[in-house]
Amino acid sequence: MKLRRMVTIERGADGQKVKVPSRKWYAVFVAFNGVLRRLPLTENRRAAEALANNIARLNDMRGSNETVLAPALAHAVEDMPAKIRERLAHWDIVRADRAAAAKPLSAHVADWKAALLAKGKTRAHAGLSAYRALRVIDGCKFACVGDVVCSKAQQFIADIRNDRTHENGKVERGIGAACFNSYVRDLRSFFRWMVRDNRALGNPLEDLSGVNAKTDKRHERRALTIDELRWLLEVTTIGPERYGMTGEDRALLYRLAVETGLRSSELRSLTRWSFRLADRPTVTIAAGYAKNGEDDELPLKPATAAMLTKHLAGKMPQAPAFTMPRVDIVIKMLRADLSDARAAWLNSHKTQSEREEAEKSAFLAYRDEAGHVADFHALRHTFISNLAAGGVHPKTAQTLARHSTITLTMDYYTHLRLPDLAGAIDTLPNLGSPARQSVRATGTDAAKSLPPGLPLNRANERNLAQPSAFNSLDVGNVKSFDKTEEKQPFTGEFEQVRVAGIEPARPFGQRILSP
Repeated sequence: MKLRRMVTIERGADGQKVKVPSRKWYAVFVAFNGVLRRLPLTENRRAAEALANNIARLNDMRGSNETVLAPALAHAVEDMPAKIRERLAHWDIVRADRAAAAKPLSAHVADWKAALLAKGKTRAHAGLSAYRALRVIDGCKFACVGDVVCSKAQQFIADIRNDRTHENGKVERGIGAACFNSYVRDLRSFFRWMVRDNRALGNPLEDLSGVNAKTDKRHERRALTIDELRWLLEVTTIGPERYGMTGEDRALLYRLAVETGLRSSELRSLTRWSFRLADRPTVTIAAGYAKNGEDDELPLKPATAAMLTKHLAGKMPQAPAFTMPRVDIVIKMLRADLSDARAAWLNSHKTQSEREEAEKSAFLAYRDEAGHVADFHALRHTFISNLAAGGVHPKTAQTLARHSTITLTMDYYTHLRLPDLAGAIDTLPNLGSPARQSVRATGTDAAKSLPPGLPLNRANERNLAQPSAFNSLDVGNVKSFDKTEEKQPFTGEFEQVRVAGIEPARPFGQRILSP
């Protein structure tokens, strides 16, 4: 390996040819395949010497077919100027994947998006993940892998959480904690893919940390009540055409969403062929549109299937089941229908006082008192919440919701209201009993009472001598026994007696009957 300046022939001011040394230093060496190579390095001699030494080591390793680079040499390859690395890769001195570090990160993101699609991820998922990665990369001005700094990316994501005020006075809200964590997840995933695909030696954003999503929920959804759903469907059915959909079509769309839990994108993908409306009607979501990447078949209610049969009559097999507008317009469409339904509900109150009282409630409001919203995805929350309120087993609810974990189904999509909680309390056992066992306390003539199932022991005998709330109860006609009867040998049979209270059954829950 020699380091020298190359000489070029140029014509001077007088027209004579003169030798002019090059500004850059050149590495002149014989490659591992015996070919003489000249490689321009830098104008700084010390920097050129360092580059030449590393190139010599790479050339020697290539000649001996060594593929594993030492960490220091691997980082030196990443820090090389892009043109030098590309030239070494062209000469096969450096593997092509090592030269990928010179490739712009934006191009790597495009390849990552293609890899996500090849794995079966939906276009929406792959596109959103790629958008988040590019937003941070462009915002931080990361050109290649060597430019990535974890602290800079962390600060950029933290900054977009803050609200911004534009020149026209409009306030743009920052992202919430959950969205913040989504940025962190997608950036980590992107660079992990870079490492697995030999495009980077390590993940520079491995230490990127998220935040507690429970402390800052910017867009928390709510579940609609049964009465809200009925008002929404009835008013929408007779409503005007909106965004290219008739009132009947919109009402059927909402009904299908709230009875199947299908997402907006999944409903948009449905065609005539997606439905089987004969015996045991079902709807099938193709794997390419399902979030879990699998073909899913969901049951339909017979009444809804009858409506779909009428709606789909005359449509071609590949025709869309619903002519839905854009995603952002779908949200506006539901919000407008909610507004119409709320207005009709308010008008249904006869007196002015009733109407004023009704206006204070959040019935059919887009946003309730707690700030929870009823957007289109809230229909999916309503579907899962209704399953829970109906007593459906959590595993069944998870399967119908097509969630990967039961935690997602129960913690994020299930919303219990006060009547649901009150109904759950009503299922607890009644701690008061109409019948009380009557026993005679030792040393007294008065009959004292004990709760059913409570064992008769010396402590209880002492307690019976004291005034008790049970003394005022009507004990009814129950069999009593004294201490001598208790000591007699048992020759009878057992009768199982219900144990009162919420305590587990104990041996004293069985009573011995005299023969």
